[in-house]
Amino acid sequence: MALKASQLKVADVYSECVVENLTRTQIVQYAGASGDYNPIHSDEVYAVYAGHKGVFAHGMLTMGLTGRMLTNYVGDARLVKFGVRFLSQVWPGDTLTATATVTELNKVGDQDFVELAIATVNQEGKEVLTGHATARIDP
Repeated sequence: MALKASQLKVADVYSECVVENLTRTQIVQYAGASGDYNPIHSDEVYAVYAGHKGVFAHGMLTMGLTGRMLTNYVGDARLVKFGVRFLSQVWPGDTLTATATVTELNKVGDQDFVELAIATVNQEGKEVLTGHATARIDP
């Protein structure tokens, strides 16, 4: 069912868990899917040598998981803008919850749009990503 402007108001919030207990296997699978084989994401010894506590997820994996929340909320092929800022590393074992908050409802010509503030937090409530999105919505 498509999101409708008539059903929304500023400050509405949608939230969902996008991954529970992120695994090293998922991180390595993302490396293969994305072609990003930086060893800080897969080689524990290298990651520690580079000054990290261990391997960690790609930022774009976190963005992709957050994007899934957005498309679950607004519908497929509805996003027209999506931008983020990475704030903290995501580690194996983390559980992430992504939230979209309606900040504005607009109409351009005959098309309605929703502006969303985005935040993804880990199991401790620490923000790992923030951002914004714009999506087409039905009247």
